[in-house]
Amino acid sequence: MPVSNPSAAGRPRSDLHATVFAATLRTVHELGYVNATMDRIAAAAGVAKTTIYRRWPSKGSLITDCLVDTFGEVPLAGATRAEIVTSGVHFLVAKIGEPGVGAAFAGVFVEAISDPALREVLSTRLQDPYRLLLQEVLGQPEHRVLLLIDVLVGTMLHRMGMTGGPMGEADVAALTRMVLHLLDD
Repeated sequence: MPVSNPSAAGRPRSDLHATVFAATLRTVHELGYVNATMDRIAAAAGVAKTTIYRRWPSKGSLITDCLVDTFGEVPLAGATRAEIVTSGVHFLVAKIGEPGVGAAFAGVFVEAISDPALREVLSTRLQDPYRLLLQEVLGQPEHRVLLLIDVLVGTMLHRMGMTGGPMGEADVAALTRMVLHLLDD
């Protein structure tokens, strides 16, 4: 009689996460952040809502992990500070412009305004790894890198909110020049 392996039951975790993350961004893109409920995300992913809640206790934590997965490691390239910042800005603009990503990013930030626990999750899971990397690569103190992140992300999300689309290349270049001045002070 074959022996069953309980850990082999169901979908592999990485496959499940990829499926749920894709469904999350698709649902946010189609319905907006507010209407992308855990029920709708579960249905779009083809999984039970309990499957999602076992891994993510709230929509905010799901969205945060989805964004961490989407952004992955920022490919900072270049030998000079200007080249490194330029590569990071282009990467960020491209990612925020992907379907559902900008809306998910903006929605979870708005939700975090009144949710201290979500702010903590966003800070530790999403912002801190990038902040620490930028501090090291750019040789800048924490407060300066936080301002850099605020200016870049805030500007890009504001543009998407006001126009429905990502920044054009000329504005990306202008924004990059502006933030490079932040690092010169």
